[in-house]
Amino acid sequence: MKDVKEILGEAQESMDMAVMYLEDALAHIRAGKADVRLLDGIRVDSYGSMVPINNCAAVTTPDARTIAIKPWDKSMFRIIEKAIIDSSLGIMPENNGEIIRLGIPPLTEERRRQLSKQCKSEAEQAKVSIRNARRDAIDAFKKSVKDGLAEDAQKGGEEKLQKMHDKYIKQIEDIYAAKDKEIMTV
Repeated sequence: MKDVKEILGEAQESMDMAVMYLEDALAHIRAGKADVRLLDGIRVDSYGSMVPINNCAAVTTPDARTIAIKPWDKSMFRIIEKAIIDSSLGIMPENNGEIIRLGIPPLTEERRRQLSKQCKSEAEQAKVSIRNARRDAIDAFKKSVKDGLAEDAQKGGEEKLQKMHDKYIKQIEDIYAAKDKEIMTV
């Protein structure tokens, strides 16, 4: 039989994971500003193994509209450029022999709306995960009552669970609102 603290702990852990997933998903959505995390999904072939770009080059953002990539090995220039061109990033790299530069173009109004919809859908997915965690915890409470947990403890646990749920839903809405504002700001 699980006790109230254990059930609430598991629910909180799943809700934390949903928030972390949302933050990670939103970090990879381009908002018109240069961010090194845009390159996280791109892998390059370095000495026979596929690795992220930041494992074989220094990746920096010298200004708000540029990402600079300085490979540690000169032979990696072509490989990194090809990986960026083949990716879904949609940005053409510029190579001057020392540094590969990615100029982040300003977003069009239509593209901003598409990205905003994508962010909203990611936020909704995170909310669904939180609701599922709440449902699973409520089921666990009901099962524990059958196994001998006091009904008062169940009611108290469900009230705490609801407060936790509301807190996490608000947190997700705040994260989404901040990202939406960042995308829609010209």
